[in-house]
Amino acid sequence: MTRNEFNLLYAIKKNGMQTCRSLAALANASTGYVSETLKAFTVAGYVDRNGITEVGMDALSPYRVDNAIIMAAGMSSRFVPLSLEKPKGLLIVKNEVLIERQIEQLREAGIKEIILVLGYKKEAFFYLEEKYGVRIIINPEFNVKNNTHTLYLAQKYIGNTYICSSDDYFEENVFEAYVYQSYYSAIRVNEKTNEWYMLPDAKGNVAQVKKSGEEGTVMLGHVYWDRAFSKAFVGLINEHHEIGDYDGNLWEDLFADNIKKLPPMEIKVYPDNVIFEFDSLAELRAFDAYYVNNTHSRIMKNICKVMQCEEGDILNLKPIKEGLTNTSFVFEVRGRKYVYRHPGDGTEEIISRKREKVALELAKSIGVDPTFVYMNGEEGWKISDFVEGIRVPNYASFEDSKRVISVMKSLHSKNLSVDWGFEPWEEALKIEELLRSMGEIAAPDFDDLKAKVEKCYRATIGDGVKTGFCHCDTYAPNWMLTETETILIDWEYAGNADPGCDIGCYIMDAMYGVEESEAFIKEYCGDAYNDVLRFHYLAYVALISYYWFVWALYREACGAVMGESLHNWYVMAKKYSNYLTENM
Repeated sequence: MTRNEFNLLYAIKKNGMQTCRSLAALANASTGYVSETLKAFTVAGYVDRNGITEVGMDALSPYRVDNAIIMAAGMSSRFVPLSLEKPKGLLIVKNEVLIERQIEQLREAGIKEIILVLGYKKEAFFYLEEKYGVRIIINPEFNVKNNTHTLYLAQKYIGNTYICSSDDYFEENVFEAYVYQSYYSAIRVNEKTNEWYMLPDAKGNVAQVKKSGEEGTVMLGHVYWDRAFSKAFVGLINEHHEIGDYDGNLWEDLFADNIKKLPPMEIKVYPDNVIFEFDSLAELRAFDAYYVNNTHSRIMKNICKVMQCEEGDILNLKPIKEGLTNTSFVFEVRGRKYVYRHPGDGTEEIISRKREKVALELAKSIGVDPTFVYMNGEEGWKISDFVEGIRVPNYASFEDSKRVISVMKSLHSKNLSVDWGFEPWEEALKIEELLRSMGEIAAPDFDDLKAKVEKCYRATIGDGVKTGFCHCDTYAPNWMLTETETILIDWEYAGNADPGCDIGCYIMDAMYGVEESEAFIKEYCGDAYNDVLRFHYLAYVALISYYWFVWALYREACGAVMGESLHNWYVMAKKYSNYLTENM
């Protein structure tokens, strides 16, 4: 069936038999074409005076939409702070829940089978199963893999299928029960953007995809895959799933790289103000004025209370790349920038936020962290000044190391004390216990590594190095260097500790060899440097690396993504414990 034939027959199916003029308008065809085609349809038995027949319905059946898949697994980190508290698809926009509005529009169009693929805060969506009869698929790797993996998990449902995102808002119902060909919805833009541009071929199908551009059509909203496209693309997904090279990519990346191998996908351009995607709170505020002064967000209310402002005064919210423990974002109030730190899931088991607050107040009082503004010791969130023009230390620069060492020595020389301590060996044992309660530890040489690290640690006991108030998490991202200042931030693990905790942490993350570590330790110790101190601080490199390795195993068990850090810390714990035990 040609597209024009489909358009006419589907118009009759939806609206019944009309005059040629009316059908021409509905099918976007000429009255002459409609008149001639109706005669052919009548001969073929597709229509009669009452409208479409059963034969006509059979002719349309290859184009009937089977179902819709709504992707709702991701966190939407650009939408902080709202996405920290609930999935973006569950936001209320103009008095409707985003994903519920989309489900109802699909059902209204006749699409009854709807599949949700969930990940981040998945339990918040479970009520939709009973309310709308949707199917649920869980993506347990949502924080490691992108939506190519989401579609891999849903592949058995993919045929004539709408592929949707849970956070799209459609001003009018864009869905149809029958669709002629695969398409990607789009809007026209007349300015430079960072959106994905689709370049058309002579037939209006996607010929090329560019990830930025100026005037043209950009991807926005839902997608429709017909059976031919689905079969080909699911084959590609499976092929690359074996390799894993698109695990961290959007499915559009795989599409863009293989357009010539795939059946055609039309560029379907919608008028302005039909399809909306909100990539930031500012965009949502522009669409729904309610969000200017009430975002339904506890985080925004926290900021208002501390800064003594209205929600409408909080502007220019931008996420900071998620840290190993927490998630943070920058915001602006009355022309001044601040950072809000949101505690990571599971951290309450290993971090005392009350103690962190005391440590922050102490660090500010001695000028080591002048950025601290406020912290809630019960819930763990905090606000700090944003510092412009900062950089982290370059591990390869000994000049940077000297700046870091100077602050460490100053901190350690203050003879400050708190009423708790940080003991990395004992803390590692506690975290190991938590880990074992969650299942077996996968590392086969874990017990051997633990025994060697313990031997190194035991050899430092009673060697004369005094404990004092330490930061205990001194890797480069916790330092902020300006032209004149060297600032140490994030005091979650601070407490009375061995200075080796601070020295060892920096060396560990720098992944220094023994000679580089010795140079660092000599600079720290100055004239007091001797073999006892050399061994002590090298042993703490092994111990601290082991602590953070165990900590990283626990964080991954809680769903965090530790990436290369977990491996690096394992390598450093093993390298230094082997080196020292072989030379003891």
